[in-house]
Amino acid sequence: MNTAEFARKIRARERLIGYWSVLDAPVATERIGRLGYDYVAIDGQHGLVGYSGMLNGMMAVDAGGRAVGLVRVEANDPAVIGRALDAGAAGVIVPLIDTPADAAAAVDATRYPPEGSRSYGPMRAGLRIGPKPAEANSGTTVLAMIETSRALDNVREICATPGLDGVYVGPSDLCLAVGGAFPGDPAVSEVFEQAVTDIRDSAARAGIAAGIHTPNGDTAARRLAEGYTFVSIASDLVHLENTAAEHLNVARS
Repeated sequence: MNTAEFARKIRARERLIGYWSVLDAPVATERIGRLGYDYVAIDGQHGLVGYSGMLNGMMAVDAGGRAVGLVRVEANDPAVIGRALDAGAAGVIVPLIDTPADAAAAVDATRYPPEGSRSYGPMRAGLRIGPKPAEANSGTTVLAMIETSRALDNVREICATPGLDGVYVGPSDLCLAVGGAFPGDPAVSEVFEQAVTDIRDSAARAGIAAGIHTPNGDTAARRLAEGYTFVSIASDLVHLENTAAEHLNVARS
């Protein structure tokens, strides 16, 4: 899959399955990128990666030859978004989008003039998207995270933002936003699921993609069956720990 094809599929609301990476471990990221996932997302917000880790992650995904690389940037900031895209990301997942103005700013940061304000300097991106600005604009994906109470209040208007390709649910923060004492708090499961439904339906009405982070393949399959159009699964760190614990338990038994 190349970046243009990925952008087309996101915008067509086709089903896509991705993997989440929080470790600065390019060899592991390359192996994951070969498995058949549609994308691998490098977590630049909460992941254990700096700029070099993000850059190495993008190169590792490309070396795998099957997935595209996305970056969850650390903030809705033009410089941060520009650096992720210059490193070769096919698109960005932008956290803490609360208003339509926030979403519009994220879109603006991903587009070269006259469509936006992205500064031109595609050090590595020129090998993947472009290098002509018009090609980069059409081939770059921008996804807004819906994870706060303000975002829930404004979700329909956020989804209607021109140029926005999709929204992405951060379930941990969303659970806290609806009153949970901790991520996954069963005391708020009903209101949480209603919020997840409202986000999905708002995206569908606006004709944009709806994505969500999931802890495992079973949950990912369920969210796709419910109408979400793309899902991310777990993370490399979580799977490393879980698999190591499973083998230890089996050996001890």
